[in-house]
Amino acid sequence: MRKTALEDGGVQSVLGRGVKVIRDCLKTLPGAPGVYRMLNGRGDVLYVGKAGRLNRRVAAYTIPSKLPIRLQRMVAETESMEIVTTHTEVEALLLESNLIKKMRPRYNVLLRDDKTFPHILITSDQDYPQVIKHRGAQKRPGHYFGPFASAGAVNRTLSALQRAFLLRNCTDSVFNNRRRPCLQYHIKRCSAPCVNRISLRDYQGLVDEAREFLADGSRAIQDKLVEQMQHESDNLKFEAAARIRDRIHALTQVQAHQDINLESVEDADVIALHQDRGQSCVQVFFFRGGRNYGNRAYFPSHDRHHEPADVLAAFIGQFYDDKPPPRTILLSHDIPER
Repeated sequence: MRKTALEDGGVQSVLGRGVKVIRDCLKTLPGAPGVYRMLNGRGDVLYVGKAGRLNRRVAAYTIPSKLPIRLQRMVAETESMEIVTTHTEVEALLLESNLIKKMRPRYNVLLRDDKTFPHILITSDQDYPQVIKHRGAQKRPGHYFGPFASAGAVNRTLSALQRAFLLRNCTDSVFNNRRRPCLQYHIKRCSAPCVNRISLRDYQGLVDEAREFLADGSRAIQDKLVEQMQHESDNLKFEAAARIRDRIHALTQVQAHQDINLESVEDADVIALHQDRGQSCVQVFFFRGGRNYGNRAYFPSHDRHHEPADVLAAFIGQFYDDKPPPRTILLSHDIPER
């Protein structure tokens, strides 16, 4: 098998050529925010990076002895550089992420996942709002809750919400053409507003309760339902009391699976990385409103010499490129400034 120049012992000469390319670029490099690209002799992009001050960041590559092995290899292969300045560091971060996704450079960490996370949407553009699963851009008027780690986690929560709050999930065309209650009503998963089995005012009350339950995760709704159940029971309305009991049970099921007891943690992502033999697994746990919305595993592609903190930093940059971060992000490793 043919050995590389580094393995053949030509380390200093090969590194020297790469360092010279970088130093020549530094002569005209501003201290502004921007993105830099390292290219090999064929014009392939080896690495994309961003910096708040380009000249300071790129200068670090001219001291190979302070670089990890993988970056020494990258410098050795570098035969040209391309620079793009930006107005702000935020613009540089966005450009870096887009270029990494588009070019998939060999020496960058690559997040191989383009799935959007599902949310629960309670609509607000109808007289009788729906509670539905939603993916993608949040353009429709309404209240969004999530992200959930998987469609299964959303479906389980939706099922419990339908039993607890009896909100419709049918399309407008189905809703507007019903003449009698559908199966969802008969299995106690909908209040049948389509055929006026519930008043607009009472239905809106259920919508408000569902929003409150999803937003703050408190037991206030259950406590209110317990009082209603007791009132119906005291008045010998046992069927009504049983229906309320079933609603309470549905909410209790949601809380049993989602409640956490981490003090002061309301909205947070917990991100943990583990490396084994040059491969990384990143687990992301989603907590919203004090509830655990599940977790998802990622296996980013990267050179086996990447340090865990560098992999985690690159992962975070790409992970939050197309989604808003929560108020708190808890990490398994301290990450370098990027």
